[in-house]
This record gives sequence, C-alpha cells and structure tokens, in this order.
Amino acid sequence: MSETTSLPPVSRRFDFKRLFAFPFQPRRHLAEMIASEPIAWQMPMLFLSLALVLRLLVSGYFQAQAAAMGQVPLPPDWQWWTPEMQNNYMQAIQQTQSPVFVYVIPMVLGLSGLWLGWLVLAGLLHLASTLLGGRGAMGSALGLTAWASIPFALRDLLRVVFMLAAGRAIASPGLSGFVTATDAGAVFLAQILANVDIFFFWHLFLLVLAFRLSDSLSGPKAAAGVFSVLILSLLAQAGLGTLASRLGGLMVTRQF
Repeated sequence: MSETTSLPPVSRRFDFKRLFAFPFQPRRHLAEMIASEPIAWQMPMLFLSLALVLRLLVSGYFQAQAAAMGQVPLPPDWQWWTPEMQNNYMQAIQQTQSPVFVYVIPMVLGLSGLWLGWLVLAGLLHLASTLLGGRGAMGSALGLTAWASIPFALRDLLRVVFMLAAGRAIASPGLSGFVTATDAGAVFLAQILANVDIFFFWHLFLLVLAFRLSDSLSGPKAAAGVFSVLILSLLAQAGLGTLASRLGGLMVTRQF
C-alpha cells in the first residue's frame, strides 16, 4: 500500500475565494496561509483600499450635498460669534467644497494612512511578538496584519450601505456619538471612540489568533502583545485626528 504525502496549498497573491471565505472560517485559512508561507498581503490590502475609496466617495458626495443646502457643522461657540464672523465662516466653508477638497485630498490622505498604518502596525506587532518570545518573521507579520484588517473593509462597505439608505453622511462613527466634543480633551476622547466598535474587536481577535498560530505564542502572551500595540495605535490615531481637527478649524476660521 503506497502512502501519499499531502503538500500544503500554495498561497496566491490574489485569491478571491479565500477573501470571501476568510471572515467565516478565519482559523482554518490562517492555518493554511501560515503553512504555505509566504503569506500574500496583496489581496486584502487591495480590498481594504477599494472599500475605503468607495466610502470616501459616497461620504464626500453627501457632505458636499449637505454643504450646498447650508447644513454645515458649526463651532461650539457659534452663538457668540458676530454676524460678520459667521458670514466669513460660511464663505470659507463654501470655498472648501471643490472636488479637490471633497474627494481628492481625503482619498490621498486616507490611502496614505491605510498603507503607512499597515506597515507601522505590522512592524510593532512583530516587535511585540519577538519581545514576548515569538519566532515569526516580518514578512508573515505583514500578511497576517493585512488579513486581520478585513473587518475594517466590511465596516466601510456597511457604512456605504447605511449612507445610501439614509441619504446622509455618518456624523459620529463608532462610539464617538456618546461624547460632545467641546474642548481638546473631549475631541481626543471622541477620536478614540470613533475607532472603537465591533469591527475593532473583531480585528483584535483575528490578530491574537494569527500571531498565536504563526509565532507559537501562548494565548495570554499573544493577547497582551496585540492589545498593547492596538492601544498605542488608538492613542496615536486620536492624537493625529485631534491635531487635524484643530488645524482644520483654525484654517477655516482664520481664512478671512
């Protein structure tokens, strides 16, 4: 009787079948990808990029539509402004409704943040895993981080469906609606909560599972490494978001 040796499947760069099956059977597909290194990151990153661009296009359309109807976000102390200041503010808002401001700049910044954030996050996760005794490689960390980020693409697609159904842009993503952003501390907290939802915890779970399987870490070590890195990531994103919000408001209010 002859025995046949089963070889692990070869990981392909653009595996559409795996892309759609991964959210339903993550453990199985992660084990297959780890066994057939190198882990391809092209497919999930392309999916994330396309979902992000689609969300920004739909969001930009509804934001421009709301601005054309005079429905623009007002500063917290709007009622104390003089009529001249209010008029100048509305004129400045209208000047930022060109396609460059509504579509091009958000897409450039969004895609840059997506790809740069992926590289930084994968590097930090690999570093944390190595410090905790993991034996993974940086190439594997890149692939695993990309695949574990698929929940964010699904979140973007869900937001697109909501905006098309509601006919408006999303004002308070995540849990940020529970905070009234009136000062710097509240804006910072709102930026943190904007990134916290069920998809964030799904992402966290996939990262823990991926690095536990790939780097031969125990469950508690993998969870500790991933959790600490994601906390740093949330704080960094909130800091950048707060700075961008403050600078954006300063540019608008002082343009005239």
